[in-house]
Amino acid sequence: MRAHRVVMALTPGMPIFEAAVPCMIFGVDRSHVVRPWYEFSIVGVGDGPVPLLPGFHFHQTASDSELPRADTLVIPACLDVHEAPPPELVDVVRSAHRRGTRILSICSGAFVLAAAGILDGRRATTHWLHADELARRYPAVTVDPTVLYIEDGNVITSAGTVAGIDACLHLVRLDHGAAVAAEVARRIVTPPHRDGGQAQYIRPATPNSGDGWFPLLLEWTVQQLHRPLTTADLAARGNVSVRTVERRFAETLGLSPLQWLLQQRVRRAQQLLETTDQPIARIATACGFGTPASLRAHFARVVGASPATYRRTFSTGGGTVGVLGRAD
Repeated sequence: MRAHRVVMALTPGMPIFEAAVPCMIFGVDRSHVVRPWYEFSIVGVGDGPVPLLPGFHFHQTASDSELPRADTLVIPACLDVHEAPPPELVDVVRSAHRRGTRILSICSGAFVLAAAGILDGRRATTHWLHADELARRYPAVTVDPTVLYIEDGNVITSAGTVAGIDACLHLVRLDHGAAVAAEVARRIVTPPHRDGGQAQYIRPATPNSGDGWFPLLLEWTVQQLHRPLTTADLAARGNVSVRTVERRFAETLGLSPLQWLLQQRVRRAQQLLETTDQPIARIATACGFGTPASLRAHFARVVGASPATYRRTFSTGGGTVGVLGRAD
């Protein structure tokens, strides 16, 4: 089994953070976590070192001949969203898309993908500050400024800066499973999956000294996933109204309480499928789905595969319920 090849394409003036994120996620050898790890390379579109902002130079680790071999192409950002992206970089994206390469953009890198025409008819995101500009210049793109990243087919776009970490970890999760993604996240000291989206940054909730109940409610809820919880149950636990719970979830996480609860149930099911040999019926009960049929339906809709297929792909074997019962 060969390593999945990730190639990052750079042009002068790209910001350093967005370029550094793929290096940290894909470029650090993590074969002690899973084998084979990614084969990562940097290609400068143009000759010589690539100057990045502010005051850095990246040396390409491979030539342009590496681009056609990429399984995943990463476009970290662009210099100025108000100017046309470099034509040679746009050509690189178009060619990769024609080959069926998976393509990831970080932050303003979505403008390069849009210029290449591969976002037409798709949902996409970028930094919320640039979302209106992206929608104005490329009306065929459905721009959603509220999310951290969007996967539409084999095209993934992410929001600003740190959301690039979320998107890269999402690809690790797709390729190697939730347990591996969680381990990588622990190594770089970040959550393996951040709930909600950019909405919490666009419209930050007004600080309220009485809101200390909310993190405690989330902590309690993830320990009660085996129970059939409702929004009313959460409100009673937090000693607040149902409307207050719904508003707090929307403001902080960009989700309804039941949407967030479903995410937690599916995530727990992924952990159990990967690291235990428990039967599907028992996992369905432990995660609060009630029946295997309910687990299969929700799991397939969220993950894109059946629980059995997911287990065959990502099972590490063994494990204990005690470990899995702890929230990452």
